[in-house]
Amino acid sequence: MSGTSVDGIDAALVSIPPAGGFTLLATHQHPLPDAVRAAIQALILPGADEIDREGELDMELGQLFAEAATTLLKKSDIQASHIRAIGSHGQTIRHRPQTVHAFTRQIGNPSVIAELTGITTVADFRARDMAAGGQGAPLVPAFHAALFRKSGTNRAIVNIGGIANITWLAGDARADVIGFDTGPGNTLLDLWTRQQLGRSYDKDGTWASGGKVLPELLARLLRDNYFSQRPPKSTGREHFHLEWVARHLAGSEAPQDVQATLAELSARSMADALRDLLPGAPQEVYVCGGGAHNHDLLARLQNALGKAPLATTTALGLDPDWVEAAAFAWLAHQTLAGHPGNLPSVTGARRPVVLGGIYLG
Repeated sequence: MSGTSVDGIDAALVSIPPAGGFTLLATHQHPLPDAVRAAIQALILPGADEIDREGELDMELGQLFAEAATTLLKKSDIQASHIRAIGSHGQTIRHRPQTVHAFTRQIGNPSVIAELTGITTVADFRARDMAAGGQGAPLVPAFHAALFRKSGTNRAIVNIGGIANITWLAGDARADVIGFDTGPGNTLLDLWTRQQLGRSYDKDGTWASGGKVLPELLARLLRDNYFSQRPPKSTGREHFHLEWVARHLAGSEAPQDVQATLAELSARSMADALRDLLPGAPQEVYVCGGGAHNHDLLARLQNALGKAPLATTTALGLDPDWVEAAAFAWLAHQTLAGHPGNLPSVTGARRPVVLGGIYLG
């Protein structure tokens, strides 16, 4: 998959034995050429010639996803014939769960992946959930529940990608899993850093840590209706982007202070969601996704959370960088087994459904 941060293609090789269990065997991050990354960024927001640009990029990304898979296999010295399937989330370019005819669009053509690799490919996971009345996202909470739920302990999993989302895993196994997007994770931080410094991201949150939070700006940002909306809910860069930030600026703010305020926005919106939108207080909070490497952001999140201990999913046995890629292998396994992959308590769908389409290799 390639997430909303658009920082590369994550490929994970996993083993799911018939008797049960889950093992991460190998990983690979495949680079996105600068021109492809720019094309994705341009396509995320409405513009001219969208259909032509999307069509070409869909095919090109299919080739790149296939390259990512074959490179991972070469690194692992495993033959393609030993792989049952590729689960491909693709690259989200538009997510509109609130329109009259809700839709979501991921590109990275699965027919191209299956053709170039010779491996059966499962893709287009989100559309069936939407057809059943759901948001189509987030889908990873079902995987979180399968791997990380612990009887007697209320856990929250916080995935900090471009957009942040949380999964509530109650210690009572009878309780529903809850999950939803909280708002911006890394996306505004990355976009502002790129605009102001010409760098792709703020490594370790160093730039943000040297700025000061602007209380009035933070208050304006937090007044966005999305933050108080009750779940199920999901969002994307269609909502949270630089133009959205610009609408809230007075024009006299120091860029570094804006970065600090955006970091505080991400941390506060996650913490507020954990406190206000869940049925209880988490006893343990685990972070995954690229934001797990942002020391400043994690410090802000811990401060906003108070007493709840914060750790990464490494403590649960899975590297935080590979949780989402591994999740779509698990979801592909669910699809091939004819088992539902969505959780109606998370997405709001009318019923559990088998997700995705199968493209034979």
